[in-house]
Amino acid sequence: MDNRFSLLGGWLRRRAENLLALMLLAMFLIFLLQIASRYVFNLSIGWTHEASVGLWIWMVLFGSAFVVREVDEIRFDLFWGAASARGLRVMQIVGSASLVGLFTWSLPAVIDYVSFMRVESTAYLKIRFDLLYSIYVVFAIAMIIRHLWLCGLAIKGKAPEGFDPTKASSGV
Repeated sequence: MDNRFSLLGGWLRRRAENLLALMLLAMFLIFLLQIASRYVFNLSIGWTHEASVGLWIWMVLFGSAFVVREVDEIRFDLFWGAASARGLRVMQIVGSASLVGLFTWSLPAVIDYVSFMRVESTAYLKIRFDLLYSIYVVFAIAMIIRHLWLCGLAIKGKAPEGFDPTKASSGV
């Protein structure tokens, strides 16, 4: 049973990565169109800016919710790397419980505000702001579920992955 969930999860993750790559491609092509229209044809088209910003918002929040892995998140490596397995579990529990609490506490207000934004739309493409920013609600719910899961694993005794200086990283 766990193997089927693992296979399904891997397949869904790859499809999320594919969708994120398509959004990046669309944003890049729109960006090139914007440059060509402005500097080659001396035309200013505003919808390209709106589309780029909208895609950027969706890429960041969709990617954070469904593509970025727990080990890829930014941490204070000074503390994380020096902690024992028990210390890592305690930090995971405290951090995840805090995030679950904050996201859960803010979720009703977020949903209310995003719903309220249906009265406004973008200037050129006429995309309603509630549709544009609805990805934040999805992101918040995904973060609640992810951190409930991570907190549960830490409570059950599974320590998060510690800092490994031998692995390649961004150096940030």
